[in-house]
Amino acid sequence: MQTRFQRITPFLWFDDQAEEAAKYYVAIFDDARIVTTNRYSAESAKASGRKEGSVMTVAFDLAGQRFTALNGGPVFTFNESVSMVVNCTSQDEVDHYWNRLSDGGDPKAQMCGWLKDRFGLSWQVVPTALFELLSDPDPEKGRKAMEALMTMKKLDIDGLRRAANA
Repeated sequence: MQTRFQRITPFLWFDDQAEEAAKYYVAIFDDARIVTTNRYSAESAKASGRKEGSVMTVAFDLAGQRFTALNGGPVFTFNESVSMVVNCTSQDEVDHYWNRLSDGGDPKAQMCGWLKDRFGLSWQVVPTALFELLSDPDPEKGRKAMEALMTMKKLDIDGLRRAANA
């Protein structure tokens, strides 16, 4: 069987939670699966300082997007300069992804649809309606929607629409 490779794959560095994180993310998204799990061999364990046989990488798919998670140690951590965007078509989707991804995350890192999950990875849970409001031919509607957005943590589609049309 030939393995399919996508041209660009986000590669996420974890201390030692790669498998836990991959399983967590796969449980949140309907169209998701663990693809492969690779373990540290004697040689790679010696070179990296990791335990032989422990999980090295986990490849997983979320909604058709391949990711790879690495147990690379505590050298690097996530920051807000990179985030994953989840485009949602309904408030139910916004609520689902926001509630699941923010569970156990940093509540102080929640604003304008952004959140930080329990692993420190930043996500943006965004309704597609926001982009429609921001690109409305009437720039005043877009300005009002943006003003409302700036006051929200989890985005509220009806609240954004009410603000834009006020």
